[in-house]
Amino acid sequence: MVLRLAETLQVPPRERNALLLAAGYAPAYRHTNLDAAEAVAARQAVDLLMAQLEPYPVLVVDRYWNTLRMNAGARRWFAFFPGCDSVSPHNGVRLVFHPQGLRPFIENWERVAARLIQRVHREAAANPLDGRMKTFLEELLSYPDVPSRWRMLDLDDSPPPFLTVDYKWKNSTLRLFSALTTFGTALDVALQELRIESFFPADEATRAALIS
Repeated sequence: MVLRLAETLQVPPRERNALLLAAGYAPAYRHTNLDAAEAVAARQAVDLLMAQLEPYPVLVVDRYWNTLRMNAGARRWFAFFPGCDSVSPHNGVRLVFHPQGLRPFIENWERVAARLIQRVHREAAANPLDGRMKTFLEELLSYPDVPSRWRMLDLDDSPPPFLTVDYKWKNSTLRLFSALTTFGTALDVALQELRIESFFPADEATRAALIS
């Protein structure tokens, strides 16, 4: 009955396990690491996608935006911005907020960070039992010069249809936008939550810098 109700409501696998535990049952969905032998097909698909998108940056991240894998294009991209590798563990959202991360290089930082913090707010609100997500949200809000108004989820927020991240690099500006890919039929907690974030140039100058 619990699983049937969760299926009807399209509850994600992680929350289905929590419902089962609350009802006194064992979890039904595994949490398989991408490096595990059972995940070989998923791993091959991820590796193929990362290779096909070279030289553009690609990151494979978990539900908390921690980087699990990156392609050569992503490593070259981060090398454009000295000091970013000092922020650990590697996490794309943390890099945007951290003073020693990408933040000093992002020209439209406030617009980008405002969108990201709302995304994390919504993740935390949608998963009230996820203490780790709440802790991550508090970490982001604790960084210097983060506006106090960002402490609340903005229910009236009207996001733009398209947002680029504009990076200061040498004497120019590099503009990227991203696309997310997920597994559509994953029945494993980790694989269902895994996201492949691909970054693409928003103008010719950025494309030239990425392929040089």
